[in-house]
Amino acid sequence: MELAAGIFRNVVVRFLLFSLLIVGVRFAYVITLRGESCRTGDDFCFFSGNQNLITVAGKHIDHSSVTLNPSASASPEFHKRVMFYITVFQDLIVDGFISTKSKSLCVHSPLGDDVYALREIGVDDAVGVYRKPKKLGLGFDDNTFDFIFSGNGVLDKSEKQAEIALEIGRTLKPQGYVVVHTASIDTYSFNSFIRLFNCCTFIRSRQIQGFDTIFPQFHEIVMKKQIDIKIRSKIDTNRCSVPGYKQQLLKKAEPLIESEPLKPWITLKKNIENVKYLPSMADINFKQRYVYIDVGSRSYGSSIVSWFKKQYPKQNKTFHVYAIEADTHFHDQYKSKKGVTLLPYAAWVKNESLVFEINQTPGDENVEKGRGMGRIQPVKPGGGIVGSTDVIQGFDFANWLMNTVTEKDFVVMKMDVEGTEFDLVPKLIETGAICLIDEVFLECHYNRWQKCCPGVRSPKYEKTYGQCLDLFKLLRQRGVLVHQWW
Repeated sequence: MELAAGIFRNVVVRFLLFSLLIVGVRFAYVITLRGESCRTGDDFCFFSGNQNLITVAGKHIDHSSVTLNPSASASPEFHKRVMFYITVFQDLIVDGFISTKSKSLCVHSPLGDDVYALREIGVDDAVGVYRKPKKLGLGFDDNTFDFIFSGNGVLDKSEKQAEIALEIGRTLKPQGYVVVHTASIDTYSFNSFIRLFNCCTFIRSRQIQGFDTIFPQFHEIVMKKQIDIKIRSKIDTNRCSVPGYKQQLLKKAEPLIESEPLKPWITLKKNIENVKYLPSMADINFKQRYVYIDVGSRSYGSSIVSWFKKQYPKQNKTFHVYAIEADTHFHDQYKSKKGVTLLPYAAWVKNESLVFEINQTPGDENVEKGRGMGRIQPVKPGGGIVGSTDVIQGFDFANWLMNTVTEKDFVVMKMDVEGTEFDLVPKLIETGAICLIDEVFLECHYNRWQKCCPGVRSPKYEKTYGQCLDLFKLLRQRGVLVHQWW
């Protein structure tokens, strides 16, 4: 009995191995045919010609014949991936997003499993490209394909997501469909993703099970290219409204400190430990750029290095930094700093010359190397303020913001402007520029209790803590994720 069972097992194993070999040989035959590359100079390309799928790889190829890793095509893992994509594409055929006559492209397909799956279900005019990360062009003319597919979380991994989205939109025919599989499944990243594709309108999305442990679940997004779609590159003045998915994040944010702290130098500073950073609550993937704006940056080693670079959770994204600082004392520190742009002016509500006062009060600990804090204000005698003044150039910060970033960018702003926030924030709200900022860290200046002198308030500022609290509440009521900065 045991002998018979052993013979049966041997027969089954040999049959399975033979079947697997047949599949591998068949695939190698299909993809190893003589033909031309999609474009001379392509790094790696699949395409169909004369009803055959041709594979070409190399740096400079013209009329070449190349075999693409036949051992990979014969592996059980490859077969598993092909079967996964066959199921995916069959569903898309049933739903009318692709047909057997669709001219199709698979973007960044290193193994060709998705291309092979398309041909298995009868989509003969199937094309696949895989290029090095720095070479983004797909190598095809405008409006070439009826259907474009990007699978296996390719866009998630890319550092050039916006450029890839533009290329997909360029090569897709009007009324054609693009289908993307992404591992990002939260609402914030979903809306960021949709904004990348100005060419297309959203059709549907669904959750599907993946084929390995790296991507156990995918978010499948279907979009359709429109002929005359209205592209919003900039926000409409006075029509800014923060979308609901951003407002939902406010429910997770740390509460504002309602009562005025008796020891603000302790309470407010400690509150930074309670901050719920946006990247800790949502996936910030699928943004065109990542930007940090430090308004009132002071020295390079101040909040840029000591806080943003070391503590802010960036999800491995590279941020470009804009440092806005009017005090010439700090400008030399920004020379030759990679990824940092210094704006040596004062953020203001319009373009005009201003009086910039360097002041210091007794016991003021927020002084850097003997340098007092700068304020935009007329020179006022008395009041315990010892200061010197300079004439500087102010610029329209809201207007600059609207011409520098877009809704597709991820923008973080820290603002420490010694009382000018009561002018700048209302202007940002009035113009709608506030909607371009994803997260705000605001230090609000008021007549706080002084550490040096118990029972004595600072004479530098006229605003009260209650007015500061109203400013924070106004921003949060409008859906802005703002934190109390110290």
